Amino acid sequence: MSSSLRPPAQRPCQSCPYRRDVPAGIWTSEEYAKLRRYDADTPDQPTGLFQCHQADADSAARRVCGGWAGCHEGEELLALRLALLDGRIDAATYRAVVEYVPSVPLFSSGSEAAAHGKAGVGAPDEKARHLISKITRTRNDLVQ
Repeated sequence: MSSSLRPPAQRPCQSCPYRRDVPAGIWTSEEYAKLRRYDADTPDQPTGLFQCHQADADSAARRVCGGWAGCHEGEELLALRLALLDGRIDAATYRAVVEYVPSVPLFSSGSEAAAHGKAGVGAPDEKARHLISKITRTRNDLVQ
């Protein structure tokens, strides 16, 4: 089976929920809740890879989230281990996640990122509204 997910981008995207400089409230509460679950001990983590929010769910441009890769210890991520074993990623993508060094400041945990992001849900500021508009123009799979 060939790899369907590409390695993380060199720089987490401008709307990455793990970035410290992204305004709160870009994503839904449900999206922010996902971040916390990857902080758990390895056996208790989700089995799905955290993918970049910039590509449609069915896009060939799908990649592993750079913020997720930079925030967490890759070798401790259950989803990463399973993806390599079942062929959803190749060895090069696995290694790229494990060795990822973020080029921008990230939150130190999914819980910290989620708390920041959720604080703006329901009342996003002007910068957040601008990013939301940009994302909805780019992503075909989001309800507008």
